[in-house]
Amino acid sequence: MRRALAVAALLLAGCGSPAATGPTKITVFAAASLTEAFTTLGERFEAANPRIEVVFSFAGSSALARQINQGAPADVFASAAPANMEQVTGTGAVTAAPVTFARNTLQIAVPKGNPAGITGIGDFGRAGLKIALCAEQVPCGAAAAEVFEAAGVTAAPDTVEQDVKAVLAKVSLGEVDAALVYRTDVRSGKDVEGLDFAEAAQAVNDYPIAPLAKASDAATAQAFVDHVLSPEGREVLTAAGFAAP
Repeated sequence: MRRALAVAALLLAGCGSPAATGPTKITVFAAASLTEAFTTLGERFEAANPRIEVVFSFAGSSALARQINQGAPADVFASAAPANMEQVTGTGAVTAAPVTFARNTLQIAVPKGNPAGITGIGDFGRAGLKIALCAEQVPCGAAAAEVFEAAGVTAAPDTVEQDVKAVLAKVSLGEVDAALVYRTDVRSGKDVEGLDFAEAAQAVNDYPIAPLAKASDAATAQAFVDHVLSPEGREVLTAAGFAAP
């Protein structure tokens, strides 16, 4: 067993957590772009803490923040942008200061083989090109708006989606010629290719995480956050394509 997970297990056992006396379930609300990395982290956390079950709710960060503020039961929130975390901290739903644990940047996603011949961000202003974007209230959509402004491009999306995975699906299915998604999503996607572009550096997304004030078990929630912040957590995030903060 790796040291990071062993420490997490010891922490839970030493805090009087239900993990020591009976099964405990924690619910983690996480940005859709964290799906693959957090699924792996959850599996490893459960392996080190057999009496803990980690349940994930993956969606756009704006939708998750809204659900938390409306009283949805959750123990941990991991957002794809500080702005959505601030929506939660502003209502007192978070008691500990959020910690930035990863960074992500956009890539142009195209169907395998790049049939439309996309070469850069300027192509998003091309007439007749079918494109998909995230809604602007979602972190990937806000980042896209920043890079279009930096590039002086006016984009007219054919479809606007509420999370990055829905945008990526449009590319995977060949329903659009191009989209803007995170490089981590391109890496995990099927039948897609990613193109770097210089303007992506103008919109780097920081990912904060925090345990929630109404967590069903505060020690377990904090232990999961510590797991994400651990060296093993960094290893998993790096493998998924996330940059260190």
